[in-house]
Order: sequence, then structure tokens, then C-alpha cells
Amino acid sequence: MGRRNRELPLLEQVTISDAGAEGMAIAKVDGLVIFVPFVVPGDVVDIQLYKKKKSYAEGRAVKFHSYSDLRVEPRCPHFGVCGGCKWQALNYDSQLEAKQRQVRDNLERLGNIDCSGMRPICGSENIYYYRNKLEFTFSTKAWRTAEEMQQGTESHGALGFHIPQLFDKVLNIEHCALQADPSNQIRLAVRDYALSHHLDYYDIRNHTGFLRNLVIRNTSTGHWMVIVVVAQEDSGRLFPLLDMLAERFPQITSLQYIVNTKLNDSYSDQTVVTYRGSDHIEEHMAGYNGGKELKFIINPKSFYQTNSAQAQRLYSFVAELAELQPEDTLYDLYTGTGTIALFLADKCRQVVGIEYVEEAIADAKVNARLNGFDNTRFYAGDMAQVLTEEFIAANGRPDVVVTDPPRAGMHEKVVAQLLTTAPRKIVYVSCNPATQARDLQMLSERYEVRRIQPVDMFPHTQHVENIAELVLKS
Repeated sequence: MGRRNRELPLLEQVTISDAGAEGMAIAKVDGLVIFVPFVVPGDVVDIQLYKKKKSYAEGRAVKFHSYSDLRVEPRCPHFGVCGGCKWQALNYDSQLEAKQRQVRDNLERLGNIDCSGMRPICGSENIYYYRNKLEFTFSTKAWRTAEEMQQGTESHGALGFHIPQLFDKVLNIEHCALQADPSNQIRLAVRDYALSHHLDYYDIRNHTGFLRNLVIRNTSTGHWMVIVVVAQEDSGRLFPLLDMLAERFPQITSLQYIVNTKLNDSYSDQTVVTYRGSDHIEEHMAGYNGGKELKFIINPKSFYQTNSAQAQRLYSFVAELAELQPEDTLYDLYTGTGTIALFLADKCRQVVGIEYVEEAIADAKVNARLNGFDNTRFYAGDMAQVLTEEFIAANGRPDVVVTDPPRAGMHEKVVAQLLTTAPRKIVYVSCNPATQARDLQMLSERYEVRRIQPVDMFPHTQHVENIAELVLKS
């Protein structure tokens, strides 16, 4: 890599022109588009290219000549190394403008969608400490900064986040500005205990070591869940660590552990053991337009929107655009744990939710009972195979459909079934405006897009949620 880098040019005094995809910023030199991380529009920098293709190049800023007026001081001490919040140096208003532009560009360019009904993006009230879940990794392979290497700082492994594109390198996190306290104190206490008690970290290449992952979840109700994932069954080493956490952090209402002997870090198929407290935490959410407050049980494997405050706003926009009537049948596709379905359940006659993950459907049913809803039905299975004419005949033809698919968007069979079923309205929630644009174009055969509402769920990142209201053509 070093030799290739030396062969690529150093571009001097280049003005960064725009915010781009994947958290990068964009510069243009002689018609060549260059993607550069950790800079903001208006910065003037020298760029060392490290990758060059026919249509674009990638580089890093190696010298700043002047700083943009849009630049702000990043809150995170790891900015520029950790790849999690690449837009921290860009003021928040400019972040929102970039995200709104991203949605419009994707819908217009990829889907040929009329965006005259687009509303201003809904920004997040909290732009730091807004997440309710973080997952950290233990690794024997600590990523050391150039300064640490120059100083000869000894590495004892790392507890933190993976370095982008390096599966075995983890950055030691001293302070993360994404989750409220005591999240940072819990992580540091675990790291200090592990070092002082000689608990070895996991080596992802050789599959050796004891400590694998640390998951911290919290709710607006003050509940905290901590899950320690280890590679071997060894209560003699694990239980004293858990006892320390329980003693030092009485805020922890759910203390759990997982023994994961697999070669990968996923734990959706692993047994979770409750060591202290409850096996779940509970989140509350205000109902829409005077509706009753909702309660959600969150288990270790449950999905819940990681920005709780923005989730409530997102669902409120969905409810507004759905314009449900008391006698309506609502289908909630890709329902997850049923949060949107339950948010809307008191606005219509019945809700039918479909989701691939069986555990999520089990959570949805528990939450329906918890909130006293008897007008909900939840089904697990592959969407393209479940959503058939037979299924619709058995459950009632939907008047309104809410769909919130994964980043890949909807399967062609699902789109075709929606076109055949022809509910009067579809509310499409997406975390990927590019695939949303593709699906909206297919649906344009029978639907027109009216209102469009972008929502920022993840400040300082390039990610944006978007809601589109589709109305059946007359």
C-alpha cells in the first residue's frame, strides 16, 4: 500500500466543496471527484490520494491551509480515528442541509420522483448522548495512533469500536459522546477490572481469549441493561466481574451474560443468562395526538430505535401521513417488535404486522398484551412468501399499509403484491433513500408521492430516515 500511495499525487490547496456519501466530503480537481474524510465544505487542504479510479479518487487531508466557517469543534476525543461520527466537525444545521439534499437527490435522480411535497428535515433535539444502545468489542489487537506508536506506548488490547474496514483492529475508547452516563464509567470500570485481574481479551484471528463484547442499553425511564459476552464458560472469572458491576452501578436494573463459543460475534442465536435484576428493561413512549402512553419491553435481543426521542417523532409523522380512520385495517410490513403497529393500533380497527425475525414477533405480541391491545395480529416469516392473496383474504384487505424495510428495500414480489392489493395509501419509511427511490419508482405505476418527511435519527453521521406518503391514483 505504501508504494502505491507514493505513486499517487499530492494535491495542494484544494477547496472542499460539499458533504458526500458515507460521511465523506467532496473535492473536485480537473473534473475528478475526490472523497475525503474528516473535513468540511470550505476547508482548504492538501490531499494525499491513496486510491484512484477513472471516475473518482479517495484521499486524506494532510495539511490545512484554512478552515471553513462551517467547522465546529468535535466533542469526541477520538474524532478523526474512530469512524463512527464523521460529520462531528460540521455544524449541525449544515449536516441537516446535507441530509435533506441527499434525500432529494436520491428520489429525483434514481426514482424520478416529484419532490415538491418535501418538508424540512426534522432535526434531533439532542445531537450528543442520544443513543440508547452501544456495543463494544474486546480485542487483543489495539489500534494505536501515530502519536502512541511514536511514544512507544505499550498496548494491553482494546475495549471499544472497530476501526472501519479492519475487522481485527479495535480503538480503545476513553469517552464516547453518544450515550449518557454512566455508560462511559461502566465501560472503563470493566476495562480497569479486566486489566487488574488479568482477564484476557478475545483474539478474533486465533479465537482465543475470554472477554468478547460489552453491550450497554438504557431507556428514558432510567433503566439500564448491561450484557457481558465471554468466549468460555468460566464462572470463577466472570461472576466477580459481574458482582463488581452490580456493586458499583446500582443503576443497572438488568445484568446479563452470554457465553458465545462461536467464531463470530453475533449473539442472536445464543442463550442469555440473567445474573442480577430483571431479564428486560422497559421504555415508555407518548402516544400520538393525545393517545395513551405506550410501554415497550426490551429484551437483550430486541430491536428498538436507538434514538428514543426521535423515534417518537418519526412515528408521529407516520401517524400523521397515514390519516387512519376508525374502521381501517392497517398492515405494518417489516414490523420488527411492533413499535409502529402499536403506536397506531388505537387509531384503526385492526393492525396486521409481518416480520421475518420470530423473536421480534414474540416481543411484539408481549408488548401488545402489555398495552392492552386486542386488535393486533403479528406473523413471522419471509415477507415475499407471507404477503399473498391467501394471507390478505384471511386477514382482511388493508386500507393503509406502512412499510419500513431494511436497507435493501422491498422485494419485487412485495411491491407487486402492493400494486395488486392497492390500499388507498402507503406510508413508506426508509433508512436508505436510494433503495426507497427504486421502490417508489416501481410503485408509481399506481401511486403518486405526496408528502415527504426526512428525519435525522443519527446526528454526526451520514444516515437519514425518510418517510414518503403514497396515494392511490384515481
